[in-house]
Amino acid sequence: MQGIAKALGLHGKQLRLTVLQHMNKGIFSWATLISRIQSESPAVIIPHMGLENITVREILKAKGEAQAGAVYWCSTSHLVHEAVKHMTAQNVGALVVLKSGDEKQLAGIVTERDFARKILLPGRPSEETRVEDIMTEEDKLITVTSNTNILRAMELMTDEHIRHVPVFDEKVVGMISIGDVVRAIVDQQHQEVKQLKKYITGDYY
Repeated sequence: MQGIAKALGLHGKQLRLTVLQHMNKGIFSWATLISRIQSESPAVIIPHMGLENITVREILKAKGEAQAGAVYWCSTSHLVHEAVKHMTAQNVGALVVLKSGDEKQLAGIVTERDFARKILLPGRPSEETRVEDIMTEEDKLITVTSNTNILRAMELMTDEHIRHVPVFDEKVVGMISIGDVVRAIVDQQHQEVKQLKKYITGDYY
């Protein structure tokens, strides 16, 4: 039961920074965060196994994205308006962008932030602008693999100030967000606290 405590001791400041970036607030409260996580996802998303043993693969499984065809994507030739409609329909904040004509090749990623900064603010028409004109291109893309530990994923996303990362295992197999990572870490902490309470109250012999 020391896994979470050890991890938070080593990565607590980074987790706090990550959460603040995710919540876009300057005030941090563990109680508020745990309450928010529980209200958004009351069910346990990953069985208790210790942060050192949790990889991106477990997050994808919990999200149901480990199945074939679960990647939300668009192509470079799609119009931004179409991409945003797809994000809205799937309730996601980003799409993997695949090369037009070769939908096995990763071209980049497009996010709600790209839409806000490159379409809404300058007043560009989303019905006339293609995704390739506003996306983050592959050579600037940060990716992880299914075997990446979630603490390492959190570190990458915090250091690079990004909220979405494609999961790439020779091909794109999914996408994780900073919310997914924070939720998994806090959920593991919550489960460990529950086990500790059971131990203290004598439920374990």
